Amino acid sequence: MALRMDYEGSNDVGVFCTLTNKYCLVGIGNTQNFYSQVEAELADTIPVVHTSIAATRIVGRITVGNRHGLLVPSATTDQELQHLRNSLPDEVRVRRVDERLSALGNVIVCNDHVALVHAEISQETEECISDVLKAEVFRVSLGQNSLVGSYCALSSNGALVAARTPPETQRELAALLQVPVVAGTINRGSELIGAGLCVNDWTAFCGLNTTSTELSVVESIFKLGDHVPTAIGSQLRDTLIESMM
Repeated sequence: MALRMDYEGSNDVGVFCTLTNKYCLVGIGNTQNFYSQVEAELADTIPVVHTSIAATRIVGRITVGNRHGLLVPSATTDQELQHLRNSLPDEVRVRRVDERLSALGNVIVCNDHVALVHAEISQETEECISDVLKAEVFRVSLGQNSLVGSYCALSSNGALVAARTPPETQRELAALLQVPVVAGTINRGSELIGAGLCVNDWTAFCGLNTTSTELSVVESIFKLGDHVPTAIGSQLRDTLIESMM
């Protein structure tokens, strides 16, 4: 199911958290509240790692990963890298990436099989994604939004993209990803899906401001709990998009 929470008063939980099917990274902060909520939900299934990346806590925006691996920016310290390698499952590969677009979570979004990336990432980074994350790479933009990681959330069950993403782009993404793609918002109308939402194949965390309509769309498209895409989900989504026009 999808859970509403905040990180030290911020609804942008995706900024401070990276969630995959094998592990979860949470940025080090002044409060244990968010960390304890995430651990209560996940600790029986996957490790929850409290860490900083490049001496910051915005781990969700500067890292990207899946069950195969984790990519971190070149500014990540040796100590942070060692902490990650000690804390993550042995089969998860961790690699530093020397990429000009260093906020990796803003320019890459992936599940366990496919990665959507910013059109201008380097060839070396694309090869790292293929090698470490074992994902097929597609360079795309979401209409006018080139920061695919900021405006999209993706799991093996579905994808949620920003409300103003053109329908033809949604259809193209669905063909590439081989999962359903819908447009919507998070945190009461925000199109920054990646910043406001963390999702894997069985659970999701979103900001406290997320409305019940938005939450229903999230649970429906990602097939969380007992929810599957239905006519009701389609109506909720249509209502949501109309309200954004």
